[in-house]
Amino acid sequence: MNSKLLSIDDVADYLGIPKNTLYQWRTKGYGPTGRRIGKYVRYRSEDVDSWVDEQGVV
Repeated sequence: MNSKLLSIDDVADYLGIPKNTLYQWRTKGYGPTGRRIGKYVRYRSEDVDSWVDEQGVV
């Protein structure tokens, strides 16, 4: 356990998108990999960063 899991709000803020967009992406199988922890969806920062890198964003 070396990094904090990110919430939907954290990831939406980091990517500069509405959090509803993340919810829509999840239903379509797009976007960074999120994991359900109980009733919450959480993201590892490494997964978010690698997904951004795959998009070719500079």
